[in-house]
Amino acid sequence: MTLPAEFHDIAGRVNNWGRWGADDEIGTLNLITGEVVRAAAACVRTGRRVPLALPLRQDGVQTGMIPGRIDPLHAMVQVNQELFGPGTVACSDDVVTMGLQAGTHWDALTHVSHSGRLYNGRPAGTVTAHGGAAFAGIDKARHLVSRGVLLDVARARGVERLDGGHAVTPEDLEAAEELAGTRVRAGDVVLVRTGQMRLLLAGDRHAYAYPSPGLSVRTPEWFHARDVAAVADDTLTFEVFPPEIEGLWLPVHALHLVEMGMLQGQNWNLEELSTVCGEEGRHAFLLCAMPEPFVGATGTPVAPVAVL
Repeated sequence: MTLPAEFHDIAGRVNNWGRWGADDEIGTLNLITGEVVRAAAACVRTGRRVPLALPLRQDGVQTGMIPGRIDPLHAMVQVNQELFGPGTVACSDDVVTMGLQAGTHWDALTHVSHSGRLYNGRPAGTVTAHGGAAFAGIDKARHLVSRGVLLDVARARGVERLDGGHAVTPEDLEAAEELAGTRVRAGDVVLVRTGQMRLLLAGDRHAYAYPSPGLSVRTPEWFHARDVAAVADDTLTFEVFPPEIEGLWLPVHALHLVEMGMLQGQNWNLEELSTVCGEEGRHAFLLCAMPEPFVGATGTPVAPVAVL
């Protein structure tokens, strides 16, 4: 089906093309200013660190539902090999083949297109089979350190995990914001917890994938109004799956990445962070989530750390 008028109406309201210039390739990451980072550093009180990445392993998140997105295939190419002769220092080396978006990752602005366009109105054809993303590849997002805010929607609704197919609404985000005791502000990175990760951690990869709670098509306007720099959550598909509007696949991806120029992350493990934030009585922290700089890539693994 063609994109409906409802989608185009929202797109017009959240569009950031030209906001940071015609040649801009990082979108809402421009909102992470030096002042924002200094304020984020002030969130560190105890130095408590919480890792948010899933282990990269051959029996990882992927089940084959997304073609070509394979879990890591790890192989040793040297095992205690004395490269410079007998009795010298021995080395072990390994290689990995994997989908860059197989585990905990960021989607680059070029991960999706619609109507033949990428972020800032660039032609979708600038992504090629041999060169990858010539414009706005993930390598252009050179650093990502900011204030992170956990919006624990599941806890705000009084459950450990939202039901599969629950569309997280702006009202859900505001309830979680009230629970967090802080207001999301310009330059923040918002982490939305649905609790869906609990299924994966319990060993059920298929139930984790489908059906899944996730962000509603109504939420991009909320993030746009708050000038959020990036959003990540604890699901495979990021947005609610199956979609709210029958036949309209990945509209939130298109609104975030193409229209807003806002990175989004999937498969973030927010379970320990939810517990720690509850214990600390605060849901804002310094977030270090540096993209791996694969040149021309449309996504990248990330090993985020929240520092409280």
